[in-house]
Amino acid sequence: MPALRLLLDSDRHSVAAVITRPDAPAGRGRHLARSPVGALADEAGLEVLTPRRPSEPDFLARLSALAPDCCPIVGYGALVPRSALDIPRYGWVNLHFSLLPAWRGAAPVQAAIRHGDEITGASTFALEEGLDTGPVYGTVTEVIHPSDTAGELLCRLAHAGASLLVSTLDGIADGSLRPVPQPADGVSYAPKLTTQDAHVIFDAPAFAVRRQVRAVTPNPGGWALFRGQRLGLGPMQRAVVEGLDPGELRVTKREVLVGTATEAVRLGEITAPGKRAMAAADWARGARPEPGERFE
Repeated sequence: MPALRLLLDSDRHSVAAVITRPDAPAGRGRHLARSPVGALADEAGLEVLTPRRPSEPDFLARLSALAPDCCPIVGYGALVPRSALDIPRYGWVNLHFSLLPAWRGAAPVQAAIRHGDEITGASTFALEEGLDTGPVYGTVTEVIHPSDTAGELLCRLAHAGASLLVSTLDGIADGSLRPVPQPADGVSYAPKLTTQDAHVIFDAPAFAVRRQVRAVTPNPGGWALFRGQRLGLGPMQRAVVEGLDPGELRVTKREVLVGTATEAVRLGEITAPGKRAMAAADWARGARPEPGERFE
């Protein structure tokens, strides 16, 4: 969204059309709804292309007719085939939220947080058929704060990356920018997260538990089982408390602590089935965990 808004406001570039995912059911009524990018394009009076796959003949024919000079791409989520890559004169330029070649793949922001990186960033690169392997046009860096969730960090990167993307297109247009091949060293991968990746395992050290939850907030959202029910878990804080087994709960009037493989963690918000998120102490007043009870 920030990248499209910045391109629409640019004096140097004209947006011919927008490519996004097909309309999908949303809300309680499950009515078909545009993606946020598609909705913004509608507001701007732009043509919106929604192929299920970018290899569809009708899509390729329409893209050829539009004859774009360049196709900037952000978080599209599908591999672009050679038949589409060859259409724009200057190719496709991808905005990726890592400092390539680190964290190629679908979840680079989440991987950076979970692995304890202190610095991350965004890269623009020439799209190829390989997974985020193309030569890099430019980068911006961003500090990862100790309390950052994936959602918070991604928001900052989206805005910084939008400026980087427009600057990259400026450089391509005036011929001042050439992409540089990625180094062979330092390659790492960040596959798409699953719900199981968000299952909080309290047998890990406290720092790893806190990182895991921050990395999956807000999506898919951390969770653990208690009395056979799945509870959503928000970001946690360090608690310099020992003597609790991994997963064991200790409840006071103001806080809920959980043991890990090292020190305890202090729970933040908890979301019980069918309810809104609430402070952990409020949840405990209703659930009344017994002494020694633990997450399963």
